[in-house]
Amino acid sequence: MRVVWRPSALTDRDNIMNYICQDNPYAAIALDEVFEFKAEQARQQPKLYKKGRIHGTHEIVATPNYVMVYAVLPQTIEAIRVLHARQQWP
Repeated sequence: MRVVWRPSALTDRDNIMNYICQDNPYAAIALDEVFEFKAEQARQQPKLYKKGRIHGTHEIVATPNYVMVYAVLPQTIEAIRVLHARQQWP
């Protein structure tokens, strides 16, 4: 099984990194490493995290401020979005 990041999730990550990098580049890098680590955990144990608000998804609380949404497909963990916890979803 492998992790595939949808363009929407990659855009979310990029926007988050650009925003945080303005004040603290090291914090931005550390947060991106958390996203990678959590995605790897989901790859190893696909149903480890709670079911998402949208049918067929799961949600990872990556940090108190960021939630990652993913789907479990037959051969893939598909990262769908990376959202701020206060962001409206769906």
